[in-house]
Amino acid sequence: MIDFHNHILPGIDDGAKNIEVSINMLREAHSQGVSDVVNTVHYQHPKMDGKSINEKIIKKSVLEVQDILDSEGINIKIHIGAEVFFLPNLPEIIKDPITTIGNGKYMLIEFPIMHFPHNYEETLFQLCLNDVTPVIAHPERYREIQFDLYKLEKLFDRGYLVQLDAGSILGHFGKECKKVALKIIDSGLYHLIGSDAHNDGNRNFCLEQVRALKIPSIVDNEKTLFFDNPNKLINGEPLIDLLRTDISLLEKSRIKRFFSKSTFK
Repeated sequence: MIDFHNHILPGIDDGAKNIEVSINMLREAHSQGVSDVVNTVHYQHPKMDGKSINEKIIKKSVLEVQDILDSEGINIKIHIGAEVFFLPNLPEIIKDPITTIGNGKYMLIEFPIMHFPHNYEETLFQLCLNDVTPVIAHPERYREIQFDLYKLEKLFDRGYLVQLDAGSILGHFGKECKKVALKIIDSGLYHLIGSDAHNDGNRNFCLEQVRALKIPSIVDNEKTLFFDNPNKLINGEPLIDLLRTDISLLEKSRIKRFFSKSTFK
């Protein structure tokens, strides 16, 4: 398997605190059958205030961790990436090589939990004009999508990619988040599942636990979700859309959206 979206580098962001935690996390990943991880360090997130990251720092850290993995016979390859917090400057920062993945073709983007910025659609469109495809990180955790799944469908239909957190499916972020994640799975509005691992405790690698749930849509698309699509993303290739299995959920979302905006006297 390939894990896309995790925070394994020691002391870089709010992920692994030290090298011991990093290696413990990667041992767990290896035990689950993970062969590659795309480390996605937080970039320009408010939680990164006062922390300095750049390509040189990230590459140095990756080499240190990779050397230990190789010396211990842990057969995992680390790839460089970032989880970019949404600001209107996204089209400008693509020149920084750590902000994109797959030879500059994809950018993993995290939004504020409570609301989408008013200009986000235009900014995402500008990214596409620069030949960079947005990857929407863990949409099931955003309040606006929890209220109205149609907003995610619009992003999906524009060709943007969607990444679910494995922890959301397992209920690590609460019942509402899990419910929405399962709706997204049933609707086929996603391309990738990532662990979003942060530590060797309660937020470790957990792709195998998701597979063990035997959710029909995931079982039917296991190779696409856990190997083909993340591999294509690393290589800068087009990803595979999953079969939409429950359009009725989207219709219900549209109806809910219509009545929420209507006023009857």
